[in-house]
Amino acid sequence: MRRIVEHGTPRRACPDCGFIAYRNPVPACGVLVERGGKILLARRAHEPRRDAWGIPAGFMEYGEHPESTAVREALEETGLRVRLTGLFGVYAGRDDPRTRAVLILYKARVVGGRLTAGDDASEVGYFDLDQLPDPIAFHAHVEALDDLRRGKRAARRVRAARVGKRTKGKG
Repeated sequence: MRRIVEHGTPRRACPDCGFIAYRNPVPACGVLVERGGKILLARRAHEPRRDAWGIPAGFMEYGEHPESTAVREALEETGLRVRLTGLFGVYAGRDDPRTRAVLILYKARVVGGRLTAGDDASEVGYFDLDQLPDPIAFHAHVEALDDLRRGKRAARRVRAARVGKRTKGKG
């Protein structure tokens, strides 16, 4: 292998066949499941970040669809069967020592199963967004939880403004 620069990015390439060794991020998928204003999190049972909390998520298998990955990871880590209700966001995972990741998160609702730690989780539970356990395993999870919290606050402000408009002038 020799070092080349392609489109301004250093890479390794085979001088004989021209194969270029790209270092691409690995796709990971997960779910944001809420119940009673609280978010479902799983405590990691293995390294990296053992005992830290995170959004139920994991790496996509070869040939697997991102939505299938999210549903599978929810079941494996939490014991819950979920139905995806929409795409929440996509995040860059830069602090996993195993690889770089692209984290695709979906909103989901529970449709069955029993809440129990499984697979890569040692504990699972629902937490208030303003009282999350510490530490959260990965920065991408922190970003997503912050986005979820901001979205909830914005929605409350919109609802409060609507209520204010309906009640103005009455009385």
